[in-house]
Amino acid sequence: MRLALLSPLPPEQTGIADYAAHFRTSLNQAGVDVLTPLAGQRPIESLAAARAWVAERDWRRVDVVHAELGGGRHSEFLTLCALASLPNRPALSATVHDPERLIWKPVNRVWTMVNGMSGLPRPAKQAVALLSDPATLMAERKLARQLDGIVTLTQTGAGRLIKRMKLPADRVSVIAHGALTLPAKPLPDLDPIRLLYFGFIYAGKGIEDLIDAMGKVKAQQPELAARLRLTIAGGTSPDIAFGAQGSYLDQLRARVERRGLSAHVDWELDVDERDIPYLVQRHHLMMLPYRESRKLALLGQMRGTSGALAWAIACGRGAITSDARAFAEEISHGNGSSYKQGDVNALATQIEGVLLKPEILSQWADRASALAHERAWPTTGQRFVGHFQRAMARAPRAKGSSSSGPASVWSQKESL
Repeated sequence: MRLALLSPLPPEQTGIADYAAHFRTSLNQAGVDVLTPLAGQRPIESLAAARAWVAERDWRRVDVVHAELGGGRHSEFLTLCALASLPNRPALSATVHDPERLIWKPVNRVWTMVNGMSGLPRPAKQAVALLSDPATLMAERKLARQLDGIVTLTQTGAGRLIKRMKLPADRVSVIAHGALTLPAKPLPDLDPIRLLYFGFIYAGKGIEDLIDAMGKVKAQQPELAARLRLTIAGGTSPDIAFGAQGSYLDQLRARVERRGLSAHVDWELDVDERDIPYLVQRHHLMMLPYRESRKLALLGQMRGTSGALAWAIACGRGAITSDARAFAEEISHGNGSSYKQGDVNALATQIEGVLLKPEILSQWADRASALAHERAWPTTGQRFVGHFQRAMARAPRAKGSSSSGPASVWSQKESL
């Protein structure tokens, strides 16, 4: 099987790029020849540009084109739209990382023009996005119906996607986020209990709630709080860590100081991927206090999951999460607990519960390790092979047509 993967890839620093790298490796191990034709290409921002790019390549060499859709990126979405119009196209598939929608951001010409105006105020761009939403939703539904197979990472995401995109249920497969196979590490000593926030550090992740919840525990149960440490770790970049109100990191540090937590909080920024297992495994528990965006709620419900939570599972660690996205489903296997997003008191109660009954940490860790075994990337790759075979059976390409057409416009880099 030969597959063209449309996706961001490292060194781009996004969760989807990291996912795609492991995904590609798992398919290679399963015997799939994976091409990455978008690697090194400029972003595709219009359907006309996508059609021109598609027309320059001979897609007879490819059995399946699979895209990683998420993060509001246009290139993968528009390329799939262009491919869908080919008369003898390969099977088309996508993993939708942000269900219940495919892309969320407008794809029309007005948005392309407005988004390119650097001097236009952000509220004006948001207004254009909101006004464009009916057309965006129409384009998403059209492509969703044209795809031969769609994957979501959770049942929650699948249900929301099927309903919003108006799809037949058998068109959507659920394949959980793959887990790296890592050496097992026992939990650290229980004094202190070490909590970890891990992920990209920017507003909307609920980090403020976590700091405030720890402050409540310290104020109400000072003896318990003495046994507690929190590490805030993850990626930063100027466009998300600094904004009109100054440095977000400085705001968080000031909040920590105001809550009297400076002696309880450590910072590890811009962690190298090779160091992530060691980082996670020297803690007892992952904390994911996400809040859903109120502005985004005007467009729908985002029911994706988290690469950080996948790391917790791979490393054999439990998690306390908010009920945002599809987190409640991901920790429903006995590997953690959840609380209502934004409820600082409820989060403080969860933290106190762990301090009072630390034995729950071992139970959560054991279940996380079992999940990691079930979701190991080699097994996940085989599940995707089955998904692609079903997609190929649905594709309009005539039976018996060959995927061995001329290589003319496929570069050596793309053939790797």
